[in-house]
Amino acid sequence: MDEPPALPPGSVRSAVVEASGKLHGQVAIVTGAGSSGPGLGTGKATSVLFAREGARVVLVDIFEDRAKETLELIESEGGEAIIVIADLADPSVPQRVVDEAIARYGTVDILINNAAISSSTSLLDTTIELLQQILAVNLAAPFLLTKAVVPVMQKAGGGAIVNVSSIAALRGQGGKGQTAYAAAKAGLEGLMNDVADAYGKDGIRVNCVAPGIIDTPMRNQAMLKAGVQPGTIDLTYKVSLPHEGDAWDIARAALFLAGPDGRYITGVMLPVDGGTVARSH
Repeated sequence: MDEPPALPPGSVRSAVVEASGKLHGQVAIVTGAGSSGPGLGTGKATSVLFAREGARVVLVDIFEDRAKETLELIESEGGEAIIVIADLADPSVPQRVVDEAIARYGTVDILINNAAISSSTSLLDTTIELLQQILAVNLAAPFLLTKAVVPVMQKAGGGAIVNVSSIAALRGQGGKGQTAYAAAKAGLEGLMNDVADAYGKDGIRVNCVAPGIIDTPMRNQAMLKAGVQPGTIDLTYKVSLPHEGDAWDIARAALFLAGPDGRYITGVMLPVDGGTVARSH
């Protein structure tokens, strides 16, 4: 089937082809499943795409209204999902998220560690409180969710985990500084390598996606905070391709790694960045 007519980047059906049922019958937890502002974030796009591919999706977000928008999109297309409102900074929450998924659907086949908070703060300006806040959401929560879900996947005979990292973990920021954020995102690669090796024989695959220049509400909010109006600066000078990416690019990468097409891939950090990392070498 041909792709649908081109729509503005980030729109719900932008560059999405007909679903093929690659995740039919599977249960997927997606954290940060709502968008943090107008447009389409990576968690929302991943949730919608996974539902289109037949997964039952557990939408995890701290904001109920954001999660409801994603739920409505999924249900409007005949998909199935539930919402779990959760503050992932609380270390008691990850186990509850997995327990609620099992209570509703009986198992968990896929975990997408997407939720994150960002801060463009240099090393010398980073307080210990800011560091702890960023580590709690960006690294400790994925660690604890992984810890909670691995026994479930072992019992089921396998599963897939995808951590959404960042190219901030792979190269410098041009002197601007995102030290705590970069450190937390780099930690996801270490988590991936160890768990992929330790539990691969149980059929559990673990990979990372590293988004680059991606048009998302979170990125646009960061630009506004820095005094830059989104859309007023052409950021394609940072990439090798002639365009920025959007949330669907990350969603499709997550689908590839979590689904059957990635059955022989584990322990891989996949930059989805239009060549940004390659240009920095």
